[in-house]
Amino acid sequence: MTSKADQDRVLIFDTTLRDGEQSPGATMSHDEKLEIAEMLDDMGVDIIEAGFPIASEGDFEAVSQIAERSKNAVICGLSRANFKDIDRCAEAVRKSARPRIHTFIGTSPLHRAIPNLNKDEMADLIHDTVSHARNLVDNVQWSPMDATRTEFDYLCRVIEIAIKAGATTINIPDTVGYTAPRESADLIARLIEAVPGADEVIFATHCHNDLGMATANALAAVDAGARQIECTINGLGERAGNTALEEVVMAMKVRNDLMPFQTGIDTTKIMAISRRVATVSGFQVQYNKAIVGKNAFAHESGIHQDGMLKNAETFEIMRPEDIGLSESSLPLGKHSGRAALRAKLEDMGYELGDNQLKDVFVRFKALADRKKEVFDEDIAALMRDSSSEDVHDHLQVKFLRVICGTEAPQSADLTLTIDGVDHQCTAQGDGPVDATFNAVKELFPHGARLQLYQVHAVTQGTDAQATVSVRMEEDGKIVTGQSSDTDTVVASAKAYVNALNRLLVRREKTKPEA
Repeated sequence: MTSKADQDRVLIFDTTLRDGEQSPGATMSHDEKLEIAEMLDDMGVDIIEAGFPIASEGDFEAVSQIAERSKNAVICGLSRANFKDIDRCAEAVRKSARPRIHTFIGTSPLHRAIPNLNKDEMADLIHDTVSHARNLVDNVQWSPMDATRTEFDYLCRVIEIAIKAGATTINIPDTVGYTAPRESADLIARLIEAVPGADEVIFATHCHNDLGMATANALAAVDAGARQIECTINGLGERAGNTALEEVVMAMKVRNDLMPFQTGIDTTKIMAISRRVATVSGFQVQYNKAIVGKNAFAHESGIHQDGMLKNAETFEIMRPEDIGLSESSLPLGKHSGRAALRAKLEDMGYELGDNQLKDVFVRFKALADRKKEVFDEDIAALMRDSSSEDVHDHLQVKFLRVICGTEAPQSADLTLTIDGVDHQCTAQGDGPVDATFNAVKELFPHGARLQLYQVHAVTQGTDAQATVSVRMEEDGKIVTGQSSDTDTVVASAKAYVNALNRLLVRREKTKPEA
């Protein structure tokens, strides 16, 4: 095996802020995008795809500010194959010390039929748009969307055209998660061998997880010669998601004997950014998710527990601290002070200023009065609620009392603060949560449709906090709201109102100018 100093470097291209945000309901606020970008840059991501600048003014501003603030990473924007998109993208990334334009077009027969272009017309368009992008920046990435379902000869032809036009990275997307590991590796190897000029560019792989093989397909592509992996934190993305950054990075680290490649990722920062992305996107990580799931380092089987007590390596192939997960999970209590809370937060990857800490400490004390022990998961839930305050301007739950039980009707007495003014009503419903939502709708009429309502216990025990997630849709705009409380109905009310506040923000952004 080659020494680590001699191993090939695999670039990590993170598209959480672009492809990840395309997951319905995962839209992030402007400040949240800036925060995630800073964390990605700090952990050593090589390229950050910050957004799709032409999509909206908000997306443009986010990409532009991320480009200006980035310290190390290449900042990339996505554009379709037209001059207007490319010009807008170039303007958004121009303040980056290392700007990149990523332009794409669908090359499979199905995608060629959409703009009604024949093979020659599409080839000319690829040449012209890639050349235009290269005239604006030195770093151009080109993608033949749906590459894995494109005829091989035509794929070779258009990749050669893109390289000659100035593309420095050729990305091969498995847009619909259709390929399998052997096929993924074979395609990359054949392209590198067949396309003139392939040795002068970096080949990248972009895999979707529709068949559950995104990580395997990405690693197979690297083994065959790809040297850039496109991925997202927690595998976030449309449909079944994208290749998960934490999975490919840790796979190459743990099995470096089989995959002798290096990345620049500081893996001890994985857990912190995983939690933060879960918070801002509203997509909680499944318990049995590889690397970052709650059960990834949990052992319940008697045989496993016995082995772990004698030697952790018997059933753990990596250490919790390798991904930034504290080995100790000692709970705090109502007698814990501010210094203990700050130390716990830092241990969990949160860095707070004095004013932020003061606010969280007040919330922590209130929670500790209701719970005997406050665990790491409770602290993370507190941080989730704190991070949502920026959208709690219009509506706030001030008072809630419900009547429920086996005898109908169930009712909710709610006081809702709307733009600083208190409004009260009592509503009935099919259970306390339904009654509460009806009360909110009576006080603040809206046409949004509830798409999802989920409740998760943060920890064990009857005094556990409940984290409630709601997803709502209005006129094609999808938002997610979250909140936690030891009272499930209160958490539900706050999550519902949080989603409405986010919807109001989306309304403002799309309101036509006078």
